[in-house]
Amino acid sequence: MTLRFNVMFPMRAVKHYPQWIGGGCLGKAAKLIEDAGFDGFSMSEHPYPDKDWLANGGHHAFDPFVSLSMAAEATERIRLITYVMVAGYRSPYLGAKSASSLDVLSGGRLTLGMAAGYLKAEFDALGADFARRGKLLDEAIAAMRATWAGVDHDGPEFAVRNHISLPLPTQSGGPPIWIGGNSKAAQRRAVESADGWMPMAQNARTAEITRTPALENIETLRSLITTQNKRRAEMGKPDLDVCFAPFEKDLLRTECSAAFCAELAPRLDEYCDSGVTWITIEPSSRSYDDFVRDIELMSDTLIRR
Repeated sequence: MTLRFNVMFPMRAVKHYPQWIGGGCLGKAAKLIEDAGFDGFSMSEHPYPDKDWLANGGHHAFDPFVSLSMAAEATERIRLITYVMVAGYRSPYLGAKSASSLDVLSGGRLTLGMAAGYLKAEFDALGADFARRGKLLDEAIAAMRATWAGVDHDGPEFAVRNHISLPLPTQSGGPPIWIGGNSKAAQRRAVESADGWMPMAQNARTAEITRTPALENIETLRSLITTQNKRRAEMGKPDLDVCFAPFEKDLLRTECSAAFCAELAPRLDEYCDSGVTWITIEPSSRSYDDFVRDIELMSDTLIRR
């Protein structure tokens, strides 16, 4: 199995984007990533975060569908990944329309990362249902898949009759869905309803914030992936794509890209053997010029090694 590499746009750059990008543009950044040999370009989602969360390590984000559309226009090959779209923030039919539109306009390159979400204050600000977010996500997936198939959805929350949304996605059945999160419910969704899983490396402190289990070493990750793929096999389904930001990611914040690459490169085979199929990297570049240097370094030491 060959690992593929995804670049998460630096979320810390969003707050000061005009200064960060300088004379460049988001499309140029996406093209740089594609030319460097990366396989994906991703955007997070936080439409209206609270100031307390931001003051304690949170971040802003561009709208994922708007920003990934700009990346799509500038590229030809890379996957465009929502990392992640919080399902409860919008109607599943609006979500299905945005996803289908981007899939068609990008030539079938969207991968839809989805999750239940964890930031209650943001749910409250958006008028979204935090308490039932997991249940609503389960049905949202079914409603979106029905929309992409051009058929009615029958369910307790989102049942609709005699409607259709065109154009249908370019990818048959709609874009692949990857489920984000470490919880038992997220693992179940990935196995039963999706095509991939996006677990989070996190210590106990972060786990308290996200309200999901900690994940602190590759041995635990390997065990989780093995269990999930065994369940998939029993259901007659192929192995999951597993997209993971590696445990070494903190070095990008505390040290530098060179230190991160030096630690990660020798462990790539171990990640691959554990069942990880995609490695996600979010550079901590302080400017676009730094971003260019970081991408070139990561390409040379991780992809073209």
